[in-house]
Amino acid sequence: MHFFITGGFGFLGSNLAREVLRRGHKLTVFDNLSRLGSSENLIWLKNFGDFSFIQADIRNAEDVDKALLHSNPDVIFHLAGQVAMTTSLKDPRQDFEINVLGTINLLESLRISSSSAIIIYSSTNKVYGDLESFRYEESAMRYKPTDYSNGFDEHVPLDFRSPYGCSKGSADQYMLDYHRNYGLNTIVFRHSSIFGSRQFSTSDQGWIGWFISQALLIKQGKLTKPFTISGDGKQVRDVLFSSDLVNCYFKAIDNGSACAGQAFNIGGGMKNSLSLLELFKTLEIELDIQLNFNRLPWRPNDQKVFVANNTKAKKTFNWEPLVNKEQGIKDMIQWVASCEK
Repeated sequence: MHFFITGGFGFLGSNLAREVLRRGHKLTVFDNLSRLGSSENLIWLKNFGDFSFIQADIRNAEDVDKALLHSNPDVIFHLAGQVAMTTSLKDPRQDFEINVLGTINLLESLRISSSSAIIIYSSTNKVYGDLESFRYEESAMRYKPTDYSNGFDEHVPLDFRSPYGCSKGSADQYMLDYHRNYGLNTIVFRHSSIFGSRQFSTSDQGWIGWFISQALLIKQGKLTKPFTISGDGKQVRDVLFSSDLVNCYFKAIDNGSACAGQAFNIGGGMKNSLSLLELFKTLEIELDIQLNFNRLPWRPNDQKVFVANNTKAKKTFNWEPLVNKEQGIKDMIQWVASCEK
């Protein structure tokens, strides 16, 4: 099979690309190398086999057309995107052009060529908005959703908030609509928090890796001032390790006809949920340190809780997470530490 990955040198893309090569498939990566760590991931991926690399921008329709015409792929992972809500607030036009226009460029090229490829789009839980209409219980360490004790499923109404939510949500809906109207084999994954190796985290994106890096600096005596968090630290996300996400994508491919035209919430589930305060406590124990931080105001449109209910994915293509959060955090500590050497 021939796989085509947009944004293939990002965190998720590089992990999927490695698996494609491990399985002996043909691979084309489409990436403009703008993301932090993408050049490093390009070099790293060369260790696992030969592949084609097209350095181009998803916003350029001609680039997309040429790449797809040349590749004629069987499977497309559409991961190219602007992925930080904070960045979208600073530059909403760029956010729109990358996430919406880029997706339309891809879909239109596939529609015009009558492609039969399976297309999986990396969407986000932010399509559900801030979820403030639901009830929550507050404890010492976290918020708990009383209306959705097993996590949020796909029946939660869409409610785009922030430019990022609007752009990812628009692309999400275009993906589903191009299945309904044009028969493209599109699948949408609405991801919760993902972490793992090859993730070069920043303060805007990749919160587990970012706070692990702060904790390691404290451990090494390189950070003596308190770091900052937004909100009260009780906000909760479910966390999914990268190997589980790779498994998710390939299981969906194996069940492409059952998944086509559908959206799935994908995350670690309630048993793998974490608040910031709970992560900090885990890091304090694991690294034998004391974390000191200052609180900033809540970020706009932040959710008190998002935990994915994975029931639909389990029923449709028999996927569920296997790596628990404790092991995932230990592995992530090793990865972040290796980057700082």
